[in-house]
Amino acid sequence: MTTLALPLSCLLAVAGCASTAGNTPADIDLANAQVAVRTEKNGDTIEEYRVAGNLRMVKVTPARGAAYYLYDSDGDGRLDKSKDNVDVSPVYWKLYGW
Repeated sequence: MTTLALPLSCLLAVAGCASTAGNTPADIDLANAQVAVRTEKNGDTIEEYRVAGNLRMVKVTPARGAAYYLYDSDGDGRLDKSKDNVDVSPVYWKLYGW
C-alpha cells in the first residue's frame, strides 16, 4: 500500500504543476491595465482589470475561499462564455504559485 502511495503522490504533484501556467492565459496582455477594486457587502473583493477602457479580467476574492478569475481572451470587452453553454462563464483558480 505505501509503495503505491509515493509514486501516486509524485504523479499528482507533477500534474498539478503542469496545469498551472500563471495568473492569466498567454494571450491576455494586462500591461498598463487600470485596476478598479471594490468590496461587496458580503466581504468579497472584486478587482476589474481594464486595458484601453475594455474589461480584460476580473479577479474575485471571496471573504472565505480561494480567489478565482474570469477572462475576456478575445478582447471584445465581455467576459468569455463556455463553448457548450452560452450562459456559463468559465472560472479559473490559481492552484499553485512560486
